Amino acid sequence: MVKETKLYDLLGISPSANEQEIKKGYRKAALKYHPDKPTGDTEKFKEISEAFEILSDPQKREVYDQYGLEAARNGGPAFGGAGGFRGGGFSSAGGAHAFSNDDAFNIFSQFFGGSSPFGAADDGFSYSSFGGMPGGMGGMHGGMGGGMHGGMGGGMGGMGGMPGGFRSASSPQPEEEVVPVNLSVSLEDLYTGKKKTFMIGRKGPNGAPEKTQVDIQLKPGWKAGTKITYKNYGDYNPATGRRKTLQFIIQEKKHPFFTRDGNDLIYTLPLTFKESLLGFNKTIQTIDGRTLPVSRIQPIQPSEKSTYPGQGMPIPKTPGQRGDMIVNYKVDYPISLTDKQRQAIDENF
Repeated sequence: MVKETKLYDLLGISPSANEQEIKKGYRKAALKYHPDKPTGDTEKFKEISEAFEILSDPQKREVYDQYGLEAARNGGPAFGGAGGFRGGGFSSAGGAHAFSNDDAFNIFSQFFGGSSPFGAADDGFSYSSFGGMPGGMGGMHGGMGGGMHGGMGGGMGGMGGMPGGFRSASSPQPEEEVVPVNLSVSLEDLYTGKKKTFMIGRKGPNGAPEKTQVDIQLKPGWKAGTKITYKNYGDYNPATGRRKTLQFIIQEKKHPFFTRDGNDLIYTLPLTFKESLLGFNKTIQTIDGRTLPVSRIQPIQPSEKSTYPGQGMPIPKTPGQRGDMIVNYKVDYPISLTDKQRQAIDENF
């Protein structure tokens, strides 16, 4: 019987889970809640990473099962030597390590080997948040030990000599500054999921300007506001010895014909007053370049619209499905009428 199940619940596993089940649970949960994904949750991602850090270490897991989360964070129950854990009891030397976002990203990077896990085999994501970084994030905060100990290897230093422990058991390092960068993207590129490659300027360790290449693989259907985070890609920060984090924020370029409403595309079709009454035959070019015929033989009402299912933007969470294209009609009503036109209208309406 374990004292609490919170960490097991975060990974979606049972308290009797073995090493492989712990790894599998972490992989699934970390990919789901990674902050770089539109469905990501930074706080949940950090909790999941801490759960894996504890449960993948046999000693920490034993402490957690018997005494709970705080004991595991402190390295054991603080019984002051009064016959507690393993016949003697012990408390943390220097207090508990405050698990940080950087710790979570380090665990994630080490688990996936320092490269982006967001490939087509996972869930359709293929942009890189870690690939190409100096040292593959392994050099940050003193690095992570080689190999994995039950998924974590020799650990990240060693708090009290425990495998999987952190080098520092005192104050955690502050989060590196996140610099937002607006990235303007056309609707066509967001439709197809085009790869964007560009050079960015930044400051090096000695303050000299330098450039580096950034590759962003857009996912079909991404919306304005989607964030893609690149740690250690910005200006070098002498105060921390690290580079700042760049966070690219998708902005949609204005399209000459379409406006976007969620997954739907709105097209405004201009009509003459005559066409609105007598009908018309026209064509519309869809977002993917196809030609769509649009015709009417009856009068168009001022507020009327036509819906074409499946002709809108891809829906990221449901691959293969698309939103709708909605055609609004804009009638060019005359601002004045001749006497002859008035007479014709009066006689026929």
